[in-house]
Amino acid sequence: MLKGSQSWVFPLKPKILSTGVVGGPFEKKGRLSADFDRFYDDVRMGTDTYEKANRTMIEDAVSIALEKKSITKNDVQFFLTGDLINQITPSSFAARTIGLPYFGLFGACSTSMEGLALSALMVNYHGAHHVITGASSHNSATERQFRYPTEYGGQKPPTAQWTVTGAGYALLGNEAIGSAPGPRITSATIGKVIDMGLSDPFNMGGAMAPAAVDTITAHFRDLERDPSYYDLIVSGDLAKIGRLTALDLLQQKGLGIQADQFQDCGLLIYGDDQPVQAGASGPGCSATVLYGHLLNQMRQGTYKRILVIATGALLSPLTFQQGETIPCIAHAVSIEYS
Repeated sequence: MLKGSQSWVFPLKPKILSTGVVGGPFEKKGRLSADFDRFYDDVRMGTDTYEKANRTMIEDAVSIALEKKSITKNDVQFFLTGDLINQITPSSFAARTIGLPYFGLFGACSTSMEGLALSALMVNYHGAHHVITGASSHNSATERQFRYPTEYGGQKPPTAQWTVTGAGYALLGNEAIGSAPGPRITSATIGKVIDMGLSDPFNMGGAMAPAAVDTITAHFRDLERDPSYYDLIVSGDLAKIGRLTALDLLQQKGLGIQADQFQDCGLLIYGDDQPVQAGASGPGCSATVLYGHLLNQMRQGTYKRILVIATGALLSPLTFQQGETIPCIAHAVSIEYS
């Protein structure tokens, strides 16, 4: 059901039935390592390229999600996913292996919530019984596409972020309300493209913060709620610079979100001793933190209601070379444990 101008409310509250979360060797050393299902000791993950490794992560995370629920892919109607690599080829090649009807998505680092919102819409309105959705990224593949190959050893400024090597996937389904408790999708707010004229590819957080604030504001306006409704409001990968910018902008708009209530996946995933500059980023950042750590926290009773806002910088190497500024977007999904 459309609520307000850009939000959906899901009366059937589609349930996240199971998840699969995998990461690379650097993520294994991070703060949230206990919330992953599998790690790889080699960044190539048994393949001969980083891009093929990204595909391997997708295939493995999907398999884990299916195995946890003890169903086969024949019980799943659609597969929604995306990544950062040229024309989302890791996702498309993984879809070739998985063999499900496929929607390839590109929202940059917002892809995880874009996919979750669309999947919930499908399930809620009986367009599917089961849907698998998620997102992935690979640090080494992303670096050589958007910036410099890691072998180059280029110096990065403090505003730069570290792309997560990881994949997070969820199996959604319509399980009757009142059955076994679990995380349910209750609403989603679809963002607009916001461009404030920033052009520095090493300051993604600063560029994406206004898009996050625009979507958060729309969410509370459309659903006629205030921030106290949620135990946690968490952005995808604004990291240090973007989170502080977003908090300032939210205060200016009169939304009284407290600093300890507003967290960021890009600041949660790695330890303080890991050299990630301003924090983490990548579609795999919000996907792994949500489908691993945050859902585990909900199961343990730490949070009952959370709002997840994944942000994406919609630039490409070509647009950067042509001197374009960075258009950004954010999508929000509310999850309640019931």
